[in-house]
Amino acid sequence: MKYISTRGDRQELSSAEAIIRGLAPDRGLYVPEEIPALPFDIEDMLDQPYAAFAEKIIGAYFDDFTEEEIAEIVHNAYTGTFETEEIVPVKKAGNAWFLELYHGRTAAFKDMALSVLPYLLTTAMKKCGEDHEVCILTATSGDTGKAAMAGFADVPGTRIIVFYPNNGVSEVQERQMRTQEGGNVSVFAIEGNFDDAQNGVKSIFGNTEFASKLDEQGIRLSSANSINIGRLVPQIAYYVYGYAQLVKQGAIHNGDLINVAVPTGNFGNILAAYYARKMGLPIARLLCASNENRVLTDFLTTGTYDANREFYQTNSPSMDILVSSNLERLLYDMIGDASAVASLMDALDKDRLYNLPPALTPNPGLFRAGSATEEETLAAIGAMFRDHHYLMDTHTAVAYHVYDDYRTSTADPKPTLIASTASPYKFAGSVASALGLDLTPGASAFDAIDKIAEATGVPIPASFRGLKTRPLLHSQVIETGDMLAAVEKTLIKSSL
Repeated sequence: MKYISTRGDRQELSSAEAIIRGLAPDRGLYVPEEIPALPFDIEDMLDQPYAAFAEKIIGAYFDDFTEEEIAEIVHNAYTGTFETEEIVPVKKAGNAWFLELYHGRTAAFKDMALSVLPYLLTTAMKKCGEDHEVCILTATSGDTGKAAMAGFADVPGTRIIVFYPNNGVSEVQERQMRTQEGGNVSVFAIEGNFDDAQNGVKSIFGNTEFASKLDEQGIRLSSANSINIGRLVPQIAYYVYGYAQLVKQGAIHNGDLINVAVPTGNFGNILAAYYARKMGLPIARLLCASNENRVLTDFLTTGTYDANREFYQTNSPSMDILVSSNLERLLYDMIGDASAVASLMDALDKDRLYNLPPALTPNPGLFRAGSATEEETLAAIGAMFRDHHYLMDTHTAVAYHVYDDYRTSTADPKPTLIASTASPYKFAGSVASALGLDLTPGASAFDAIDKIAEATGVPIPASFRGLKTRPLLHSQVIETGDMLAAVEKTLIKSSL
């Protein structure tokens, strides 16, 4: 399996090389030359643990790794790092099945892939004879940063630098990042939103002069965002596993079609479901759920991507994104012409807008898109707990609202698997409000956590215990224009 850039860079890389690089020299994203078929029959896997699914799916894409290497990577990633034995529970509530992806170290779905990526990267470095220190450079809208730091903290041969929007993540998310230990970890809040952070990181990756300077210091950059194919591929496994659990639970027969609903901002999580479908997983429709930053909803409906709009800070902050990086991979798969994709991305960089020809508008038979306001999000959380005693976080509630609208308007009876992306305790203030819990004015997220636990009986994630009192280790707030200088200062200083 070879990997190529979505924008036309002609060099074909092994998966190990693509994982190390993260982003192509032309700023494109690496994609496999072809999508492999499912490497097993679902029926033969019904009694297998999650790790077995992950091994086979990851191995199908990264076939330059040996079976033994993949097995060790997956074992290290998922052994003793999740709070549930099944890793990904699948639970029914409110006419849907919830794929609970948040039982890892940081209580968010990013743990599913970012528990794997450090082991993939260090193994890839050995395979390629890489003798440089690798710096993971990442922008986060709240969850990727902490999950990446938790995965890479004190991993030999690596450093990690994370940028997040100041006042643009939840109180719990911010404290998780600011208390992260590790001698190789650096965290910066930026005065801007996630798109500003993401654009700054991409600009640094594209700075050839800076890359040469780092090379002289024995350092190279890579990414832990889902722009890195090593982050994206492990996400495919949980959709396949979720389908198998529906078969095992008797909700469907093997081969029956299902729908999948995904709350998404950067398009990586739903792209993983799209790739699972291309591998042969029987998915009828992908429901793309947005919050009030509904740029993806509008694009999938009209074929026009227009980021020239008001940016909203919402109660589902991990989706507060207007430029969705992973959409580029879908465009490449649809169009099949790297030069055309490059032109669209140039238009997005220049004008924050592009239009697809009508014939290329994403297939409405496959994609359906919708959005939820903050009020609708809170209403979905309250109604779900009141009627079914199931507690959702704000992002999952956006997906459930979009699913419920879709089901009401279409009467589609197919079972729907909803990607449940975070613990409700990560967004405790909003969830407490949705449940009608009384909080004193100025109450912290940790007060809300206690109230929610008392009212619902839902266990608090183990990683949250003591979080309130952990010492703050990172406090730097910078302007977006200072991101390159911050990276340079951090890396050059650390290499001395």
